[in-house]
Amino acid sequence: MLLQHKLPFSISKMKNQMIKYTHWPEDLAQKYRAKGYWIDQPLTRILAEANDKSPHSTAIICGERQFSYADLNQFSDHLATHLAARGYGIGDTALVQLPNIAEFYIVFFALLKVGVVPLNALYSHRQLELKAFIQQIRPKLVIASRAHEVFATDLFENDLKASGLSPELFVMLGANEHDLDLVAAYQKASAEQVEYQSTPADEVAFFQLSGGSTGTPKLIPRTHNDYDYSVRASAEICQLNSDTRLLCGIPVAHNFMLSSPGALGVFHAGGSVVMAATPEPLQCFALIERHQVNMASLVPSAVIMWLQQAPQHLAQIQSLQLLQVGGASFPESLARQVSTGLGCQLQQVFGMAEGLVNYTRLDDPEEQIVSTQGRPISADDEVFIVDEQGNVLADGQVGMLKVRGPYTFCGYYQSPEHNAQVFDPEGFYYSGDLVVRNSAGNLKVVGRIKDQINRGGEKIASEEIEKLLILHVDVVNAGLVAIFDAHFGEKSCAFIVSNNPQLKAIHLKRHLLDLGIAQYKLPDQIRFIDALPLTAVGKVDKKQLREHLNHLQIA
Repeated sequence: MLLQHKLPFSISKMKNQMIKYTHWPEDLAQKYRAKGYWIDQPLTRILAEANDKSPHSTAIICGERQFSYADLNQFSDHLATHLAARGYGIGDTALVQLPNIAEFYIVFFALLKVGVVPLNALYSHRQLELKAFIQQIRPKLVIASRAHEVFATDLFENDLKASGLSPELFVMLGANEHDLDLVAAYQKASAEQVEYQSTPADEVAFFQLSGGSTGTPKLIPRTHNDYDYSVRASAEICQLNSDTRLLCGIPVAHNFMLSSPGALGVFHAGGSVVMAATPEPLQCFALIERHQVNMASLVPSAVIMWLQQAPQHLAQIQSLQLLQVGGASFPESLARQVSTGLGCQLQQVFGMAEGLVNYTRLDDPEEQIVSTQGRPISADDEVFIVDEQGNVLADGQVGMLKVRGPYTFCGYYQSPEHNAQVFDPEGFYYSGDLVVRNSAGNLKVVGRIKDQINRGGEKIASEEIEKLLILHVDVVNAGLVAIFDAHFGEKSCAFIVSNNPQLKAIHLKRHLLDLGIAQYKLPDQIRFIDALPLTAVGKVDKKQLREHLNHLQIA
């Protein structure tokens, strides 16, 4: 039975408190409901149904701790009641930053239950990113860990207070005297009786982060209806069931790890999620052996590490049946090594937090699996490959990807100017990916038109880093470009025009860290140049910079 807590105020008042977002056109919304894609249930349905069906089955294994579905349901109820008792609910937002631990899911479901809309930051994000997120959603809650360097002292919180951005409540792992202790809050219910409920199914459930190319990631509002369909369909395509044991070794907040089919897909199927702090192979191999893990999801850079270590540890990973690979370009030569090197089946995944997800199917011919990134989830994913003039291209021709469908969003949060650039008048989203489609309908990603670097699955917006570099007193201009890397797929190289011949790369990296950026965004190489080449319209010519780098490497 799906548990609902009724709110003591009217639907019209509740609607006025909802997060504003761009809705699907009514004709499409009706179509998606008629076809059973949208079932008008909150995402908490996933947990409620699993708890009703098999409450004592293991939902999460986290180190020495195990959480049943009953535990996950009860603990998220407890946290929801604490938050509701303090007055938090529909209309409020929360910034969440937690590592790969079971508490992430307790918090996620608790916030969904009480109607608070979370934004899940990566654990690698630091002051610069977190403050930008707070500026966008103005959260009343921050849920995080005092073990993280940003929250280990009061400096960041004091900065937020000075900026007028301080949230009302910090709910923390390792709480101090000013916080609400996260573990204490979920382990015991509030003594106060409160009523609460999720936001309606066609409203925003939570925000995801874009892999944008123009500075701080833009926010993607995901509704219960669209996300739940993606989860259900993904679980079916990947043939999940109650025996599925999925290793969670990539960041827990990634769309890939959350819903493709991710942890939510596993919970929907009644299986178990095994937490790993990182995708480091020896740690993961031990977990696979100990818990008889049969499925894992990795980015290509982690696959390389696994393939390097696997020959000495094949006995440990005998239970592994399926390896999903996504998040970044996966060379065909590596894809061909998975079945023999790791002893399991490969499934390629090409998805985006904005919506569209493609999978190679488990019964696809091997050539399709190793050479493509799959085909869309839904028959009603409208996917077109177009040229620069918007003309639809035939199969086999490389072009820009445009899409709309039952789980692809209709607009970034509070970003009308950017939305005008990436959506056409018919509501199709232009992802910035360059793809080619074969006769079987499978897509192969061959590049992108976004000025973005995909470093092992983590997206870096060139413009963001360039603007931060230019803030250094000795930097006149800067350009950041992607360079090929056999391990990460891509790394970054910054070209710097400086007025100080004594300026060194180490000075610039320290400058960026002092500004509070995530470590993965630091340029892997820094080269000094007299002037940046420009295009005919006066923009930095990134193509010439990459060619210049190639010449330097050849020399």
